[in-house]
Amino acid sequence: MTLGLAAALAYGTGDFIAGLLSRRISFVAVALVSNAVAWLVMCAVLAATWDGPPTVTAGSWGAASGMGSALGTLALYRGLARGPMGVVAPLSALGAAVIPVAVGVVAGDRPAPAAWAGVALALPAIWLVSTHDSGRARRPRWPVGGIVDGLLAGLGFGLLFVALDRAGDGSGLWPVVAGQATSTVLLAGVAARGPSRADRHGVTRGGIMAAVGVGVLGAAATTCYFLSTHAGMLAIVAVVTSLYPAVTVVLAAVLLRERVRRSQGAGLLLALAAVTLIVLG
Repeated sequence: MTLGLAAALAYGTGDFIAGLLSRRISFVAVALVSNAVAWLVMCAVLAATWDGPPTVTAGSWGAASGMGSALGTLALYRGLARGPMGVVAPLSALGAAVIPVAVGVVAGDRPAPAAWAGVALALPAIWLVSTHDSGRARRPRWPVGGIVDGLLAGLGFGLLFVALDRAGDGSGLWPVVAGQATSTVLLAGVAARGPSRADRHGVTRGGIMAAVGVGVLGAAATTCYFLSTHAGMLAIVAVVTSLYPAVTVVLAAVLLRERVRRSQGAGLLLALAAVTLIVLG
């Protein structure tokens, strides 16, 4: 539980920084640099904690988690760049929670009643804290592009969470390293195709350094989540980790003086209640 909360804190802080960066430089560059840095950090950690080579199963599930990470990151960033945040962000965060819960229940997870109540509160909390004003632009309330990007991002992050859980703990941190390597290679392939229409800004040295910080946070978040799945049930850990948008909202309110909408405030209260019930369960 504690590691799941730490993962949410790191993911939320990293998304806050990445969101600011993506306003100034290419979101593909932010994703690529942060993933590459996360991979290098995990390689160093793995070397310091070497415990033998991975099993084929652990490596395969780790690679699958990297595919999910690359898909989720690109779909989310593309959706935020071209559509309203109020559609893309909540769909992606909710998918990251619902898919692991479903897989966990099918696999045999049976949380206590209080923990189930916490999960029930966490799902609407994730939706509410992820919802942003999309302004008064003349767009459909539910644009098809935003829905597709949000669903793809949720699918990707859900795969990331499930795959790291399925990798098991018999190969140490190898699954995380394999996942970061796979994600980095896939993102490099996308970047090699050249800038997209959404990538109108150049890459600066300051932006690269900030992206390095995002990568370090990403490595810490993924490691905390990976370790937490071996200490608790997937259905619980994934939901707690998926509360990361609450961290982003709080940081934006404190550091950028962004207004917290009533729905977001309600989501934060629900998130607090959800965490409390899950701890009690």
